[in-house]
Amino acid sequence: MKTLDPDLLLRAYSIGVFPMSDSREADGLYWVEPKRRAILPLDSFHLSRSLRKTLKSGVFHVTRDCAFARIVRLCADREDTWINAEIEASYIRLHESGRAHSVEVWRDGELAGGLYGVRLGGAFFGESMVSLKPDASKVALAWLVARLIVGGFRLLDCQFMTPHLERFGAVEIDQKDYLVLLESALGGGGRAGAVGAGAPVAGPVEFEALDRLLAGRPAGAGVPPPGWVIAQLLGQTS
Repeated sequence: MKTLDPDLLLRAYSIGVFPMSDSREADGLYWVEPKRRAILPLDSFHLSRSLRKTLKSGVFHVTRDCAFARIVRLCADREDTWINAEIEASYIRLHESGRAHSVEVWRDGELAGGLYGVRLGGAFFGESMVSLKPDASKVALAWLVARLIVGGFRLLDCQFMTPHLERFGAVEIDQKDYLVLLESALGGGGRAGAVGAGAPVAGPVEFEALDRLLAGRPAGAGVPPPGWVIAQLLGQTS
């Protein structure tokens, strides 16, 4: 299977460009640089009461990078998709190099949904998300935003605006303004909880920081599920 070189993909993201295809069956792909770009400012995520309740309920179990290929395949196997076989294989290869990640949401031991994207510097580029059960993609997005906040990321790129993303606080900006934010996220070198959140604090950007935070919680009966931590983190931005 033909794939894009991982370094080429990362260079494209670093200048605000990403690949798409016309359909699942299409042979070729093309590079996209939208004139209007959707981003989700991490310091103003909209956490609804219903989503807060869902997170705290513990009905969903959330993991990272446990089923990347399955998430990409679920996103691709839809009637309307830009993910052809070459793009699918390319992102799996990028994941194997440690630069593409997935968030998986499980219910009763079965995959209920999730999302995937690309990490580069202090930026995360969301590619696609999917729900097999109600609220699964919302939970995945909430966990991703919390992970980026804890890890000191500066930019969550959503590519194109949708009503679904707008409900969570996504905004649309000109490409020139996006490139300014992107340059800051890639070259700032320091931590900042979100775009526009003030001067960076010394420290590395870490995608795994949330794992350590959750691992440090006490165990045993009566301890709230991890979703309580996520709801608390996001409640500070709403």
